[in-house]
Amino acid sequence: MMNQVKDEEISLDDIEVPDKIPAKFINSRVIVFNPLYASYLYVKKGFFGSPLGIQKPRLEYFSKPSELSLIEAFYLLEREEITIFDVKNNKFLTPDKFYNAAKELHHKFEEKYIIYKDLRKKGYIPRPGLKFGADFVIYRLGPGLEHSLFMVHVLPHDSEITAIDMVRAGRLATSVRKKFVIANPLTCSYYFFEWFKP
Repeated sequence: MMNQVKDEEISLDDIEVPDKIPAKFINSRVIVFNPLYASYLYVKKGFFGSPLGIQKPRLEYFSKPSELSLIEAFYLLEREEITIFDVKNNKFLTPDKFYNAAKELHHKFEEKYIIYKDLRKKGYIPRPGLKFGADFVIYRLGPGLEHSLFMVHVLPHDSEITAIDMVRAGRLATSVRKKFVIANPLTCSYYFFEWFKP
């Protein structure tokens, strides 16, 4: 009878990882089913994905599959770090095919991706910011190592933001001790807002 390996006995430093980690595109979601590979992407590659059923993953092996956001998936696919297999159509997706599918599924995908890629290039770790009412929350070191510093809202070039929207976003950011940032995808420029008491 084989001995089962316990989670705490697995070291991500010792696992063999393929050049391109396999992921599957199922019902508009991108899933890395192999928990070792999912853990590797999260812990060793810069906090990619969210393990299913784990709210705050530890910085070590976790025994669950992981879901990549469409933006994360395209970033990794473009960099040839993953493959994406479309289960419905029974074929691997090229970056162009996946990009077109993601644009159909994800509001502001093009604009958000430009900012996501720019933030990664600058050395930041952008994570989905939905629970804070933002497009991204931004870390320098990563979740679990620090609190996120910024909330980023990507504003497409043809969008308008009202004074009420600004105050609402600023109050939310202040209540969770973060800076509110508006990102312009046309110029990859960032506008910081800070609220203070007179």
